[in-house]
Amino acid sequence: MSRTSPKFLEKLFEQDIPEVFDGLISIKKVVRVPGEKAKVAVDSYDDRIDPVGACVGMKGSRIHGIVRELGNENIDVVNYTNNTQLYINRALSPAKLTSLKIDEENKTVQVYLDADQVSKAIGRGGYNIKLAGQLTGYEIDVFREGSEEDVELTEFSDEIEDWIIDEFKKVGLDTAKSILEQDLEDLVKRTDLEEETIVDVRKILSEEFDENN
Repeated sequence: MSRTSPKFLEKLFEQDIPEVFDGLISIKKVVRVPGEKAKVAVDSYDDRIDPVGACVGMKGSRIHGIVRELGNENIDVVNYTNNTQLYINRALSPAKLTSLKIDEENKTVQVYLDADQVSKAIGRGGYNIKLAGQLTGYEIDVFREGSEEDVELTEFSDEIEDWIIDEFKKVGLDTAKSILEQDLEDLVKRTDLEEETIVDVRKILSEEFDENN
């Protein structure tokens, strides 16, 4: 079995966590960006068992062994629930959502956060929002609360080509500030855009803000 497989991580849980091995805790789903980050949804049929607490262990003692085995891959353990709204909230941890709108037909969700929570929801390299989407089965779009001073990317369609705007939107970046607040390196990792293209876009956006201010 490949070490990059989600199944490999699942087997490590079975090996290191007795409650998982004994079937008291079930692993509902594992999603990974190997070597970077993983999210594991767990559930228990016994109300007396806290599945996340049991998997993490006292002061992280159990999960640390698994993290080391995977070369310090960051692992989030999430309580599974059939409540879709709550599940999405948990999957986007450590970000705190203010509200969300779910479109069941298209399997999409719009999540609304305060400005200081947006980077937490997206995560370094965009891994947090990507894995949260894979874990829940919903395409997640991020929106800022109270972003009156921000400008929608579509407002720049005269200067920025539509396909470039769409690339940013795919990873939850749909306003000028959302792009200017991100590190250039992270933007290159998260999108299919060339670094030169992103630099040009940021220049256009920052000039617009300079004019406004």
